[in-house]
Amino acid sequence: MKMEDIARLAQVSKSAVSLALSGKPGIGNETRERILRIAREMGYSVKPRASSATEKSAKSLVFLVVTNLGFVAEAYYQQPFFRELIHFIEERCRSKGYSLIFSTVNMEFFERDVRAVAEDHRGSGVILLGTNLSRDHIAEIAAQLPQLVVLDTCFDTLPVHFIGINNAMGAYQAGSHLCDIGHRDIGYVASNVRIHNFEERRLGFQTALRERNLEIAPSRTFSVEPTILSSQDSMRRQLEACLRTEGGLPTALFCECDYIAISAMKTLSELGYRVPEDISVIGFDNITESVIVSPELTTIHVEKEKMAQLAVDLLTEPDDRSSGARIKIRVDTRFVERHSTGAPGVSAAEADAGSLEKK
Repeated sequence: MKMEDIARLAQVSKSAVSLALSGKPGIGNETRERILRIAREMGYSVKPRASSATEKSAKSLVFLVVTNLGFVAEAYYQQPFFRELIHFIEERCRSKGYSLIFSTVNMEFFERDVRAVAEDHRGSGVILLGTNLSRDHIAEIAAQLPQLVVLDTCFDTLPVHFIGINNAMGAYQAGSHLCDIGHRDIGYVASNVRIHNFEERRLGFQTALRERNLEIAPSRTFSVEPTILSSQDSMRRQLEACLRTEGGLPTALFCECDYIAISAMKTLSELGYRVPEDISVIGFDNITESVIVSPELTTIHVEKEKMAQLAVDLLTEPDDRSSGARIKIRVDTRFVERHSTGAPGVSAAEADAGSLEKK
């Protein structure tokens, strides 16, 4: 019997099983007891839980994630953007003498799990990953966890601390770059899972193009999975359909995140296209993998370290904690030019013609 088997039987994540078996805080009492009962039945040796007095005396913050909802998977800590963000949060906590407790809410049991987290951590500062959450989700969590900072999204009408990305600015920078180096036939690769960040990026990109009297044609808009770093069959089918109906591909693609951009580059390579000679590709987020792929990805840098610092400081600085005012911060982005974008080349039309002849 493995941890994965216990997680399946208990209907929780593997990380929740790990917390329960190691006696660490971060999950609700009901969830913990269910996991421990199943573990005992399966012959696991269970470590006694640390005393509540010890837990409460430690200086700690909670990092809370709602999983199994759209963009954020159960193994969110393995997704490059979140992995880097967590690293900077842990570093900031450590520098201020705090530990970081990880806690998850399974969307399937949202109300129950939120209550359990509130019971365990009502007096603690909580950093909530808001990437995939609606206004209603955040409002319900904030009602039970008042010392809350929400990362990676923002809803202006909620009286909650938010630390988000200036998504519109970043996408505007991307659109401006493509136009400034000569592109006029530009495609847009969207996530088929819609979140607040992506909607803001779409608006920012459209603004940059409209200022230059350009629009993204519907036939130049594609939709793919947002968390796959390999080539995608659906992307390939959409590009092939574009070739058949339009006679060619755009000279450049803006992708709503780096995952999509890397996936698009691999799919284009399989179709015989060179990046950037035949088609330019630009992403968003500047994840570590953006400098591992070839060519290195032109992208929009998100100041993940700054966002992490602001979130931790809001919960640990005495002045900020005692004030009743709530703060909403959008952290500006930075354009990073690498090797996946260039001026439109004459070879693009030749490549289109050659691809059509192969069909």
